[in-house]
Amino acid sequence: MENEHTGSRRNHWTFLTNHARVLIAIARDPGVRLRDIAAGCDLTERTVQAIVTDLETDGYLTRTRDGRRNRYAIAPGARFRHPAEAGLEIAGLLAYLAGPLSTPAAAPARDAADGVPDGDGALPLL
Repeated sequence: MENEHTGSRRNHWTFLTNHARVLIAIARDPGVRLRDIAAGCDLTERTVQAIVTDLETDGYLTRTRDGRRNRYAIAPGARFRHPAEAGLEIAGLLAYLAGPLSTPAAAPARDAADGVPDGDGALPLL
């Protein structure tokens, strides 16, 4: 008998939530279309639209019109929502998974000698 611990569902878990995947896609390309995010994240466009609305409502990103398209900007200094990571900024995770954010405040300072992020720019272990 299959249950939640032994069944086929157990093999389909992932580390990141859909909200994180959408935010990473936007961090990689601030001009990305919702259709392209949906295809890349294996979600429906309606689901991606709801997630973007959640992220915008909670202050993680802003949306502006650029002609016929939307352009997104991730809020510098935005912090994780879960109490276990509440003091940490999301910029570290996004920089690790998507590359440095385009806003100077979110990009870690680099030591000129070795190009490695200075102490405050290092990604903390979660």
